[in-house]
Amino acid sequence: MAADSIAQGTQSLHSGEVKSLGEAWRRFRRKRSPQVIAAALAVALFLRLLVGDFAWHDAVAVAGMILVYPFAEWLIHVYLLHLRPFRLRDSTVELTTARAHREHHEQPNDLGLVLLGPLEATGLIFLIVPLPPLIAGGMLALFGASVPVGALLTAVVAGYILVGIYEWTHFLIHTAYRPRTRYYRSIWRSHRLHHFKNEHYWHGVTTTVGDRVLGTFPDHSEVPRSQTARTLDPGTAS
Repeated sequence: MAADSIAQGTQSLHSGEVKSLGEAWRRFRRKRSPQVIAAALAVALFLRLLVGDFAWHDAVAVAGMILVYPFAEWLIHVYLLHLRPFRLRDSTVELTTARAHREHHEQPNDLGLVLLGPLEATGLIFLIVPLPPLIAGGMLALFGASVPVGALLTAVVAGYILVGIYEWTHFLIHTAYRPRTRYYRSIWRSHRLHHFKNEHYWHGVTTTVGDRVLGTFPDHSEVPRSQTARTLDPGTAS
């Protein structure tokens, strides 16, 4: 998603330098965003164990997060990361996340531009992931039902795990490691089509569910090659 190397001042690493699963994992776990996500997960898991009172609500919470996640991934990619510059009063504004993602499209083989930057990681951990559980808890309270705090924490734990999976999957897809399973081959191919054929389709990274449901998973042979897949054509804000 973001300009990890720019934000952290790390040395650029070309995708061709990482060819095995083991090497990819060693490189990945040294990065800041996986460490931040792991720390957030550890805190959330500790709080969940502290609250206790495990029940069937926890299974519902996990299922809910898994159900919501593919569409959240799609929406963030389409409406946040691919957001074009816009006019605000007399200024042109381009979100930091959108600019970083454009840089990632410009240099898709630079592994320093793949992972979340500090701003994106903070937003996911403290805002986006907790949002669905907070909405669910608010709705329950609104209708006078008891709010299962433990289950809501379980949902946050599940969300952090899903974000960690996203980071690892995205990083791995951009290395020189080649798919060996049918599922990984599917998401690997889709993401590379997004980068190298047409940026308007194939927005999922860990799953193609969002694309299939929302109509952005066409037969690649019927999609024209975009001239702006590498630039995202920020254009002129109107």
